[in-house]
Order: sequence, then structure tokens, then C-alpha cells
Amino acid sequence: MSYLVGRLLDHVHLRVADLDASRRFYAAAVGALGLELESARDDHFYVDELYVSADGPPTANLHLAFQAADRAAVERFHDAAIAAGGIDNGAPGTRDYAPGYYAAFVLDPDGNNIEAVVHEGSRRSTAAIRVDGPRP
Repeated sequence: MSYLVGRLLDHVHLRVADLDASRRFYAAAVGALGLELESARDDHFYVDELYVSADGPPTANLHLAFQAADRAAVERFHDAAIAAGGIDNGAPGTRDYAPGYYAAFVLDPDGNNIEAVVHEGSRRSTAAIRVDGPRP
């Protein structure tokens, strides 16, 4: 069986109460997954398709799952996110959501449920898509 993913979402915009606290949290969380924050100005940051700013009421009760390369990355994510101020919301481990689902969950500084997951036994057809042109 095969199916296509990665076609629905262009980006996710989180609004946060404390940009500095969120910057520390997300820098650690995505850093553990091998990514770095990018920032165009002091009033926001982004990484990949996640854009974070403090220009409105904080986003609440969001569940966001990051892709991890393997179990070790999920475990690094969990440790790093907690060390950066997150709250444990589910230790690394297998879940019964689907075969090979290994994940960890941490609440970000605004209480959003942030997950890192690897789908063991699955293979991506590509690591990323290429967009030619300026980044918005």
C-alpha cells in the first residue's frame, strides 16, 4: 500500500505569549531533530513551514507533530524540549495509533501539544520539496 502526504499544509502559524521563551523551546526541540530556526525579524521566527509570532492572542490547544528520522531523534527531541522549558506530555515510546509509530509529546510554553514521531518501517519518497523563488 502507498499513499501521498505533504500536500495539504503550506504553513502553520502559531501565536505565542512569550516569544523569547517560545524561541528557546522551539530552537531546542527542532535542533534535536537536526533543524535550525530561521528569523527575519525580532518579532517572529520560523523553521521549515512553522511560523511563530507574538502578534495576537496565543494559539491554544494545538497538536503539532514533527517528523523524526529515528527513535534516537524522538528521544533527543523529548529531552531537549523539556530542558528548554517544555512539560512532559508523553515519554518516548511506541503508540498503538499505527504499526511502527514511535513518538514523544511535550507541552510548549503556551500549552500546545508538540510531538516528534517516526513511522518505523515506512520510507519517504523524498526528504523535502524544492521551492524556487524567494521565501515569503
